[in-house]
Amino acid sequence: MTVKVYKKMLLGVLTILLVVFVLNILLNGWIKHQLPTIINEKNDTSYFITYKKLEVSLLRRCIFAQNIVVVPKSSLKDNISKKGIYANIQTIEIKDINVWNLIFSNKIKASTIGIKSPNIIVYDNNNHYSVRNSVVAPFEKIIKVSNILLSNGNLKVLSKNEAVPILSVNNINFNLEGIKITEEILNKKIPLEYENYTISCDSLFYHPNSFYNLKTNKVNITKNTTQINNFEMIPAFSRREFVSKLTNEKDIYTLLCKSISLKNSNWGFRGDDFFFHCNLITLDNVNANIYRSKEPTDDLSKKHLYNKLLRDLKFDLQVDTLKVQNSKLVYEEEKNSEIGAGVLRFNDFNLTATSLNSGFKKEKLSDVKIAIHCKFMKNSPFTVNWSFNVLDKRDGFKIQGKLGNFEAQQINAFTKPYMNVTTKGILDEVRFNFSGNDLKSSGQFAVQYDDLKFTVYQKDARKKKNKVLSFIANIFVKDDTKDKITETTIEVDRNPEKSFYNFLWISVAEGLKKILL
Repeated sequence: MTVKVYKKMLLGVLTILLVVFVLNILLNGWIKHQLPTIINEKNDTSYFITYKKLEVSLLRRCIFAQNIVVVPKSSLKDNISKKGIYANIQTIEIKDINVWNLIFSNKIKASTIGIKSPNIIVYDNNNHYSVRNSVVAPFEKIIKVSNILLSNGNLKVLSKNEAVPILSVNNINFNLEGIKITEEILNKKIPLEYENYTISCDSLFYHPNSFYNLKTNKVNITKNTTQINNFEMIPAFSRREFVSKLTNEKDIYTLLCKSISLKNSNWGFRGDDFFFHCNLITLDNVNANIYRSKEPTDDLSKKHLYNKLLRDLKFDLQVDTLKVQNSKLVYEEEKNSEIGAGVLRFNDFNLTATSLNSGFKKEKLSDVKIAIHCKFMKNSPFTVNWSFNVLDKRDGFKIQGKLGNFEAQQINAFTKPYMNVTTKGILDEVRFNFSGNDLKSSGQFAVQYDDLKFTVYQKDARKKKNKVLSFIANIFVKDDTKDKITETTIEVDRNPEKSFYNFLWISVAEGLKKILL
């Protein structure tokens, strides 16, 4: 091949490169001019978008924007009423853009969008914020991507009706891969489809209603697993304030949990039906307090048993195993604030529940089985085995338990403030085995105890003993069972206005009454 031919080839290559270079400059310039039109002038969403810096490279097929601001168009006319999304974003980088789609349409189509350090505030004036209508649908009109990578984000959802944020999330990192959005998908309950996702944040605050706040530290979520650290559910008011706002008796919950983990979980919609399935949920190191004041008016509505509560759930719930481990449960009940609350404590609390299901569109289910091992009032070993079937419309259940080596004076923390009575003696063993339903329970109760004594206190001077009533009580109560288990059978009717735990207690109390008196 001659030198002349080489020169022609070189000239041809240089010409092509020059044309590509010039074309790149011209297209870059045209696209830079066209992008503001796409983003705002031809943007028929409800949002206005501005930026300080915009770079386009057709050779690298990417768009880079810096210092982006997103506001609702309505805010430009009305600065008083805020509603929708307000965002400041450090950078946005769109990779692998489809150049021809960008030239011949008003939509940016690309492989990936990377969003760095967004600070987002959502004003939800009606407390019915719609992700489909306010986020997915509007921005799908501007850009269509397969993957979203968001890093170091902060989110707040505010309502003019609440003094605190509805939701606040710090340092969000979010990857959503394999996104698919169509008109058909937009009309579904979840307005997009995806192949995989990961979400993490450093902390989360959620204010679901006026009575409680939820908080967490680190949260990590993937498509199949969830890990939550230092979960808290805390009343928004002091006990006195909380009780003053109640129209009827209601439990006040304070829940602290060091770790919550979900393994092999799956959720979504089948048609219009929501489902949540999970192989294993573990709550580790729970510190739970349940407080009830008896000062508000009794709630006389029927209290359904757990069979019906699960049976009537309006979605498909399936949890193969639920574990609560290394935990503590405290129940307090208070007749009035001057006397103080009676306290029951369950330490070293471990629970395993299997086959937790809702009854939603199901015809056959295995029994729910719950096994509990703990220390009652800190020292006495207490075990419970409890089972029921969600689909049993009679709400049948079986429950058996055993309490050992219980010093009766430990219960004084409950009986003294609540019943104005103290006890002493040793309950060597307490056993119960009951079957029941929504109407009544029956079964066997057994106890062995030694040197059981009662002290009744004066009603108006609660520190002084009522010697007469104490004497009468100890005359009628058998002080021991002569070193042997004493058994009896019980049958009690349920008060439908009371909880399952009240039902269990009156069954135990009936057994104690028949043996002690």
